[in-house]
Amino acid sequence: MHATAVAGVLAGPLPDVAWSDLARVSTTAAIIAVVAIIIGVFAMHALARRSIGLLLTLISAVTILTALAGVGGITIIMVGNPGDREVMLELLVIAGLAGFAVALMIGRRLTRASRALLEAVQKTGDSGLYIPPTITLPAELAGLSDGLSAAHERLAQARSRERALEASRRELVAWVSHDLRTPLAGLRAMAEALEDQVVVDPREMNAYHTQIRREVDRLSVMIDDLFELSRIHAGALRLNRRPVALDDLVAEVLASAEPVARAKGVRLAGSAVRGLPIYVDAGEFGRALRNLVTNAVRHTPSDGTVEVLGDVHEGMARFSVSDACGGIPPEDLPRVFEVAFRGEAARTPGPQTGGGLGLSIARGIVEAHAGQIAVRNAGPGCQFLIRLPLARPVVQPPVHHAQTGPQRAVPAGR
Repeated sequence: MHATAVAGVLAGPLPDVAWSDLARVSTTAAIIAVVAIIIGVFAMHALARRSIGLLLTLISAVTILTALAGVGGITIIMVGNPGDREVMLELLVIAGLAGFAVALMIGRRLTRASRALLEAVQKTGDSGLYIPPTITLPAELAGLSDGLSAAHERLAQARSRERALEASRRELVAWVSHDLRTPLAGLRAMAEALEDQVVVDPREMNAYHTQIRREVDRLSVMIDDLFELSRIHAGALRLNRRPVALDDLVAEVLASAEPVARAKGVRLAGSAVRGLPIYVDAGEFGRALRNLVTNAVRHTPSDGTVEVLGDVHEGMARFSVSDACGGIPPEDLPRVFEVAFRGEAARTPGPQTGGGLGLSIARGIVEAHAGQIAVRNAGPGCQFLIRLPLARPVVQPPVHHAQTGPQRAVPAGR
């Protein structure tokens, strides 16, 4: 009976509706809609700080009430049969209740999901770990949770780097204070001996003066290394890049390291691609290469060979410095570029060693050039590799084999 009445209502009265009735229905529906919207806006402002689920329920309630009021008014005005009118109103009430039920269920689920996300964030402050909620989240909240996970991971990595940097700084202070204390003690002893005229022999006085000058030069190098490392760590290293021929850079580095190699009796050999320009800060990058070559010479025994190569590999400029140090223990390879790492038990540096900062400085300079530096055991010693991006793809040019430095072992004596 109800289905027949509804069909009759939908099919019967509309063709015979007068224009005055349509105007009255439209005006009534518009007034109801405006009143419902005004009430909804004020309610949303009043409940702006409440839960999302409550706001969603409110929006659904306003929408449903507006629709029910409008359709109910139209039914009352346009449906003349009381039985049909009653059927329509019953259907409207059922639809409204169903809409409210769905809105409440969605709002409750959204509230539960937002509370679970809030609890996960609050637990992060207690445990230091962000654990995403186990319940299924809506797409927006799931995206927010993923973003929080990624942000927390980046923060954890930043904290780890900060702790490592702080530990490195503490180690640096300990090493440098030790390395500075030893030459300063010697300088004070020699200065007091000269001042008190304990040493009066001219040759011995000249030896003291020579030793004082050497210690002062060594202290100046250490202080310069400290300043350079502090600029690298602070991100204040300013690079003045320009095109530099790869073979010229290798030749200059070998020429500057030749006196140290000659004094120790170490052979230097080098070969590089001729005429290939690379865009680097010649002073800073040359310093990084010199640190690697000096380190290789320092750890290579007399009559050994240090070889420096420069070429193009897989579209990148590549430098390699190979020595005959006998290799580095595998457990020490990851620590080679750490501040103050010397890979030896003795903490007191020798007369020709620095403060253990050369390799750390080299890594900082290479990374500032967007390059990569690594070390591996190869042949009779170890090999340091530097890779730099090229400004443009190049065809492999011919390799220029140029021996720089002594071609045979040079006696250590002068």
